[in-house]
Amino acid sequence: MLENVETMFDNMDEMLKKLKKKSYEENMKIFLGKHQHYFQEMTALMDAAQDKEKAAGEIASVLGERVENRFGKGEKRKISSRLQADINFFMIYYVFPAVLKTEHEDCRLIADQICVEWKNRFKNSEIGYTDYDTLYKSFREKIFGIF
Repeated sequence: MLENVETMFDNMDEMLKKLKKKSYEENMKIFLGKHQHYFQEMTALMDAAQDKEKAAGEIASVLGERVENRFGKGEKRKISSRLQADINFFMIYYVFPAVLKTEHEDCRLIADQICVEWKNRFKNSEIGYTDYDTLYKSFREKIFGIF
């Protein structure tokens, strides 16, 4: 299930750097082009499941475990607070909007279960989510004419 899903985070640093409206739009297109199949697999798993809550929890658990294995250091797979913050932002800006972009009837259940998993698995990681359009509209090209 979700084989190599942790590869979604391969370009995390670049995709979070100097994030503006135009770059966010471009980054999301690239992200979906490379990783859309993971979100389609998630929704296919939900379609096949009799217990939707359990299936969404399993998806969240696998995602959390793969992220923890990829970024965690040492025997206890500790992730530095700085790196965890970046991972959380990446989840909010890319992963959750991609889940919601599927427009699957269970997409919010998947997102809710990922939030629960993140809170339980990672320190100081009580995160929420919103859709791509809301995030996109929240960007401004310039702040006080500085950038």
